Amino acid sequence: MKHRGYLIFGISILLLFLALAVSAPKVAPHSLSDTDRPYLTISRDHLLGTNDMGVDVLSELIHAGRVSLAVGILAASISVIVGGVVGILAGYFKGIAGEFFTSVIDIFLLIPILPLMVILAAYLGQGWWNIVLAISVVGWCATARAVRAKVLQLREAMFVEALKGVGIRTRHILLDHMLPHVMEIVAAKFVLAVAGAMLSEAALSFIGLGDPTFSSWGMMVHYAFKRGGFSGGMWWWYLPPGVCIGFCTLGFILIGMHFESVRSQPVRSY
Repeated sequence: MKHRGYLIFGISILLLFLALAVSAPKVAPHSLSDTDRPYLTISRDHLLGTNDMGVDVLSELIHAGRVSLAVGILAASISVIVGGVVGILAGYFKGIAGEFFTSVIDIFLLIPILPLMVILAAYLGQGWWNIVLAISVVGWCATARAVRAKVLQLREAMFVEALKGVGIRTRHILLDHMLPHVMEIVAAKFVLAVAGAMLSEAALSFIGLGDPTFSSWGMMVHYAFKRGGFSGGMWWWYLPPGVCIGFCTLGFILIGMHFESVRSQPVRSY
């Protein structure tokens, strides 16, 4: 029941942020093209004041959620697909093929994630697709390791040996029998990967490697730090994006905790 409560609370948080992201042009009190005097404090017309360009901070906050969520979901999707494929191949195949895929996983696990991600983002240049790629390149290893461990267990199961004995092709064994057994692991890793990707995007944007043409929560904090929001004590500019990042990632983490608690299932026999 406790983990079910995590799931309900996490879904409620995410539904709120997703609803705001989808309906941002209608929900935002001002258009991002409308400007007022810069550095305005909280007022009835601007509930979170304005930034250095005179843009309403609340409106920017609502629109920025679309970019942050898009980057997180896309990067996590690529990561779990790559990690799932590599994990299945590493766990199922024996000999040189299995050792090769396992070695690839081990090598990437040994590389410090944050420095590699920063180097990739700096090399690829500013752009939110480049941010997605940089996060994806370093984010698939955890999924691959978990999937490989499950497939190693399944590989020795009696039903797999029976399938091989009756001449079922390897492709069908992997797609029709291995993949369904690891979907719970992939689902759990996906929601956790979204949370990690959103935090990574915020970190990269904060240090100036984000896309300046798109406003994300990380870019909002970056500009608040760079353009006097922190030094001027304008908490209404830099604190709300940080709170949104925290609550949104919390929602994904709570859902991930639920999947982690129920993913250990006995191998089904055929």
